[in-house]
Amino acid sequence: MAWEEWERAKAAVRDRHEARMQLNQAAPGSGAGDGDLVVHQDDLGAVGHEAFILHGELKKKADIAGAGADKSGSGSTMQAAAALKSHNLGLGAELESTVEFWSSQVKHVLQACAHISNHLDYSKKAYAQDDAVIAAELRGRTGPVSVSALNEYFK
Repeated sequence: MAWEEWERAKAAVRDRHEARMQLNQAAPGSGAGDGDLVVHQDDLGAVGHEAFILHGELKKKADIAGAGADKSGSGSTMQAAAALKSHNLGLGAELESTVEFWSSQVKHVLQACAHISNHLDYSKKAYAQDDAVIAAELRGRTGPVSVSALNEYFK
């Protein structure tokens, strides 16, 4: 293929596929987007509770750096890594590196579990407070509440 032919082919493709934005959407009738997001207090509590349980279990069972710790606080895996390194075996450094990487990943998962649990607890309390404020404002009115006043709560 000659150079000019190549350039014409590229230009033809470019002309057919001009830059444009396309938004993804749910298929009609799929149920997605048919209403507001609805979450019940029980759902939030269950998710938060599971995150709390996972955090506790993971903290106990995934700590390979601290398992079998000696007086200096070094776990059995790190002790093994030190022993291997003292005998000039490359496996010792690799084992140490693995323990450090594993510990780092476990900390990230623990942090995510704590964040989920704490955030759901906060959200539950915040929405309950918002509901109480709205209820108090509506109770304080005399006569029926206008549609426009109710509409303000849905914005």
